[in-house]
Amino acid sequence: MGDKISLKIQGRSVHGKKVAKLRDDGIVPVVVYGAGMEPYSGQVKFQDLEKVVVAAGKHTPVYLTLDDKKKIAMVKELSLDPAKNRLSHVAFHAVKQNKPIEAEVPIRLVGEGESEAEKAGLIILQNIDSLEVKALPLEMPDALEIDIRHLKEAGEKVLVSDIKLPENVEIVDHDDGREDEEDEEERQSVLDLQVASVWEPSALQAANEAAAGDATDESEVEAEQGAEAPAEAAGSTESKG
Repeated sequence: MGDKISLKIQGRSVHGKKVAKLRDDGIVPVVVYGAGMEPYSGQVKFQDLEKVVVAAGKHTPVYLTLDDKKKIAMVKELSLDPAKNRLSHVAFHAVKQNKPIEAEVPIRLVGEGESEAEKAGLIILQNIDSLEVKALPLEMPDALEIDIRHLKEAGEKVLVSDIKLPENVEIVDHDDGREDEEDEEERQSVLDLQVASVWEPSALQAANEAAAGDATDESEVEAEQGAEAPAEAAGSTESKG
């Protein structure tokens, strides 16, 4: 983990439509909630809150000061003002230091541009940008790193199982709920997912064009079906007449 991220939150007595005035004054409403505490309504200057949200993401604990109380919390939900493209509300989830939590952590490729594959003109495509992991709040990593410098040829790949996890950190492998439909051995584990793979530029371009073509075909089908509906409705109306 990097430097400790701290934020002081001032109590808020303004609610409902009056909150709009706070936002006009550059103040963002926030709420802090968690087990064993009453939800705390607060407010923070936009600039201060934005710095914390950018630095912490949703996987780094934030040390909050709520009046005379101290809390450790994770950014749980963000709301943006679509017109101004800026924060309009933030919800923090207070956590306990000794209780593991689950959070989405970004994946960082180590050695980009240094592999034999890239030096030979091949492309390494990252397939997964983040993974959900479980750890104590203060042991939650800033990122999961995986080395790609050993990749040489098209078709080679690195999997989630190749990630070297920090101590006391585990990957969350959610149950897909399909045990009754297929054998446990056939169910794909998150550990089998590709994090990155090596492509020939021409093959990657062809795959992208094929994917774009599939999307176009689906749009055309939807348009055709949508065009038939009014005609059918008209026919139905005429028959009633």
